[in-house]
Amino acid sequence: MNILIKSATILDAKSDFHNTTQDILIEDGLITKIGSKLKNPENYQEIAFENLHISQGWFDSSVSFGEPGFEERENIANGIKTAALSGFTAVALNPNTNPIIDTSADVSFIKSKSANSAVNVLPLGALTRHSKGEDLAELYDMMNAGAVAFYDYKSPISNPNLLKIALQYASNFGGLVCSFPQESKISGLGVMNENITSTALGLKGNPALAEELQVARDLFLLEYTEGKLHIPTISTAKSVALIRDAKAKGLDISCSVAIHNLYFTDDALKGFDTNFKVKPPLRLQEDIDALIDGVKDGTIDMVTSDHNPLDIELKKVEFDHAEYGTIGLESAFGALQQKFTLKKTIDILTKGKQRFGLDQASIQIGNEINATLFNPNTKYTFSKEHILSKSHNSIFKGESLKGSVYGVISNNILALK
Repeated sequence: MNILIKSATILDAKSDFHNTTQDILIEDGLITKIGSKLKNPENYQEIAFENLHISQGWFDSSVSFGEPGFEERENIANGIKTAALSGFTAVALNPNTNPIIDTSADVSFIKSKSANSAVNVLPLGALTRHSKGEDLAELYDMMNAGAVAFYDYKSPISNPNLLKIALQYASNFGGLVCSFPQESKISGLGVMNENITSTALGLKGNPALAEELQVARDLFLLEYTEGKLHIPTISTAKSVALIRDAKAKGLDISCSVAIHNLYFTDDALKGFDTNFKVKPPLRLQEDIDALIDGVKDGTIDMVTSDHNPLDIELKKVEFDHAEYGTIGLESAFGALQQKFTLKKTIDILTKGKQRFGLDQASIQIGNEINATLFNPNTKYTFSKEHILSKSHNSIFKGESLKGSVYGVISNNILALK
């Protein structure tokens, strides 16, 4: 692949060309020249877009595609296309398929199906067999097959001894254990945040306490085992405080927050729109404020779209019976820019790679190109026409967003809209 990128503003704090507008010559997937007004040496394809910006390729730590088993929701091929055209050159793929990804063969299937694409698909293996929370899955074998972490997607580990053993066992080979923050006996049948709004709507509540008890328990177990833990998609102010204290102690802990938990409060559920039914639930404005502060000060390591395509049959039902989840890859950049500066948004989108075993290749001469192309200034209302996924369950429909993506260059492949 040989390409000449024209007049691109480079946003990469690790690059010598950060905050400058340059031409970038790419030959056989490597950056060979960066400079102003470079000549096209061999009639290479030229890329020139309005207000073109370029950064290191973006990463999302929690994405679901459905295949195998739920191809009606999404398949790997279209999931990769959606990720690439949304600006992501790497995604951590959740194991919530059918069958659950809990063996080395399952991991190898994902690696094979996603090979030779512009997006590095990083499989997450289930922590327990069939994600039932009873027996550990084949962690070491899955890691050898390419799994980057172990997670029972949205399924809390109720048995603390099982999580203790998982942390101890995985520490022998540097494995990253993920634990969903919910105490199920407290959350019960709650379908939204427990608050005055849930009472007014007549919906069962899932209190912040359910998350905070589990986070506190998991941090005690982490301190005891000296393991390596990631807590995905926290949603409360107290969770931020607990993890901030744990980091101050020097524990090997990371965490993420879903973009929609930075954006919407539980008041959004007053219309009973099931696209707003997510797990963890939308909380209060004071939770959003604390979560945003946590992102800004580094307590929260990464922000995820928590992309989870669900077909209409799973969403167009009574609120109590609808599945949890929203798609989010397509709206991620535009939503983040409504909450953070461009500089912080790019920092958010490029963080987390190392935690999941990826290198951060800067935009420097001699490096392999792994980059996202975008215009940060586009303003639009997110609608059906912006959705690339097979499923359309987007929480951001009708929202005013800022910033659009042109595509990515990664793995010696150019993917453009």
